[in-house]
Amino acid sequence: MPGLYFEEFEENQIFRHAITRTVTETDNILFSTMTMNPAPLHIDRHYAETRTEFGQPLVNSLFTLGLMIGISVHETTMGTTIANLGMTDVIFPKPVFQGDTLRVETRVISKRRSKSRPQAGIVTFEHKAFNQRDVEVASCIRQAFMHAKSEE
Repeated sequence: MPGLYFEEFEENQIFRHAITRTVTETDNILFSTMTMNPAPLHIDRHYAETRTEFGQPLVNSLFTLGLMIGISVHETTMGTTIANLGMTDVIFPKPVFQGDTLRVETRVISKRRSKSRPQAGIVTFEHKAFNQRDVEVASCIRQAFMHAKSEE
């Protein structure tokens, strides 16, 4: 299913995305090093096992955020988004560990036609990610600037 246009979204519409993803050690190490985050909590197994309360490396939270939003793209904004306008209320209520499999749900909170560009609108999404035990591990509010099918 391609992304939806502004007019095709409805407030309180819920997407239970079919794509799931298991997070690997390589994902965590590569993302952390590519983004210059040397925190041993993410990249040093011995440190995480012996000096943290978790006993294992934590997945970089920015990877989790990106994965959560990325999983939503195919069914919501693929090819129909102009740009992301921002993300707020980003939280990580529980940790993500290497080997966890994430699934995502998206709810349309609101939408409004752009005042400056009549062939576009702003859609506000709430994204939530859950691990394989259905524990919520991340959420955020995202505003996307979306193409409209027509001017209103």
